Amino acid sequence: MNPLNEINGKTNTSTKKRTNLTAQENRVFNFFSATQLDWEDWRWQMRNRIKTLEILERLIKLTPNEREGVEGCGKKLAMSIPPYFASLMDPEDPSCPIRMQCVPQKSEFEKFPEEMADPCGEDSHSPVHGLVHRYPDRVLLLVNEMCAMYCRYCTRSRMVGEGKRTLSRETYEAAFEYIRTHKKIRDVLISGGDPLMLSDRLLEYVIKTVKAIPHVEFVRIGTRVPVTLPQRITSELVTMLKKYSPLWMSIHFTHSKEITKRVKFACDLLADSGIPLGSQTVLLKGINDKPEVMKKLMHNLLKIRVKPYYIYQCDPIFGSRHFRTPVSAGIEIMEQLRGYTSGYAVPTYVIDGPGGGGKIPISPNYVVSHEGNQYVLRNYAGKQYIYHDPA
Repeated sequence: MNPLNEINGKTNTSTKKRTNLTAQENRVFNFFSATQLDWEDWRWQMRNRIKTLEILERLIKLTPNEREGVEGCGKKLAMSIPPYFASLMDPEDPSCPIRMQCVPQKSEFEKFPEEMADPCGEDSHSPVHGLVHRYPDRVLLLVNEMCAMYCRYCTRSRMVGEGKRTLSRETYEAAFEYIRTHKKIRDVLISGGDPLMLSDRLLEYVIKTVKAIPHVEFVRIGTRVPVTLPQRITSELVTMLKKYSPLWMSIHFTHSKEITKRVKFACDLLADSGIPLGSQTVLLKGINDKPEVMKKLMHNLLKIRVKPYYIYQCDPIFGSRHFRTPVSAGIEIMEQLRGYTSGYAVPTYVIDGPGGGGKIPISPNYVVSHEGNQYVLRNYAGKQYIYHDPA
């Protein structure tokens, strides 16, 4: 089945003509002289990622800030934008939420005292290369250092970049052996980079090996690929993943503009195979820091069967000041979600404790006072109620 037939109506796959697309989508499609078969080939998308100023400036009208960012980004984090994701950018508006996430800005080169190379303290909790063991019963398995698109606020920009290095089998085996010998580990999150950048065969090797460890009960994949490169979600990949059920997937969504028909098609494939989908959203200034913008995203995620899971305060990675909001912005968003929409649409707002403290939930204070066995509580509308603890 050709996904474009499903999305746009049946057309001849040998033609370049596509329907129901925006002018920018067609512009990028035609710029690369793509056919529909090209466009749906995730490897073609990877080979044609936008990595240079010369290509980018032919697709969008760059600001001086962006131009300087692109010219110097190799010193911090390489630029890499699949044609599909580039087709979602507004070519005229530098405040486009897609564009702000993937086009470098001069602001990335500014450093502030609170910023760090490794704000989550992953390196200090890494007993073997590629493995982070912070919480007692779960580990983070970083299986590669490559992504389809490099988010400009990436908390792991210290280890990703050119994306040419995949970890060796020896590195994988050392991580697997650590998990085998630490029997308290029941939960493994497979991340990277992005694990869906591995071949089906190599990804299956990782999943199969982890699932075979007797005390591992829960295996998750953390990825952004269904958003930035939905063509990677093939029927072959999904058939392979289904063999290892139960398997969960956390997907990084940031803005409703990312939820296209093509992304819905990819998420449908995953959900129909029995993989529960959750979202992890980073709170970003000028992108999703307004309550109405975040609420719309949460609602649209539910429509494609993705459960809102976390909203993260943007980590203080080097060069992230222009993305970071005050914590009060996140609390205000939670105030406007709880009680104003269904509970399924309300994620948990967390700050990853700088230096390795782990996820710390932040929420509005609904306890007005507490004395003895009496609590004075307020609801979402500001009305107060008294609750008595049992004696």
